[in-house]
Amino acid sequence: MAGYKILQAEKQGVYILKFIGEIRLNLCCTLDNLVDSITLDPQFKTVMIDLSETEVIDSTTLGLLAKIAMAARKQSHFLPTLISTRPDIDRIITSMGFDKIFIIVREPASRIEDLEEIPVLMASEQEVRDKVLEAHKVLMGLSKKNQEEFKNLVRALECEEPG
Repeated sequence: MAGYKILQAEKQGVYILKFIGEIRLNLCCTLDNLVDSITLDPQFKTVMIDLSETEVIDSTTLGLLAKIAMAARKQSHFLPTLISTRPDIDRIITSMGFDKIFIIVREPASRIEDLEEIPVLMASEQEVRDKVLEAHKVLMGLSKKNQEEFKNLVRALECEEPG
């Protein structure tokens, strides 16, 4: 098995995303592109994100998940669902304030069928930097704790010269 995989299915505007393995910033452009395509779908209602097979998830990815959660809430007024069965992942998502923007389910989904693997996009260093910056700004908007935790990173990324 590869070190990571993102699977997707959609039915009547409800999207299911399953993250397998190590989901890190190397997938940020792929994930941001996926978030944009989902939220631009006129049929989009909500999303269920399954982290039950996620081994590692970084703050950039968490910022992109927060972005899709806020888009789902704005578009349909439904809180999206996040499935998390691992105590280490639970601690991370709770510390980021995800319990305010997701319904968190602690049991794995019984059956998720017809999921298709999302191809990974190649991205330039600048594209990755931009996605990392955007994702962390989203996280900072969730809580004062996140603001404190990520302000130096955001400031550093904003000061970097493109190139």
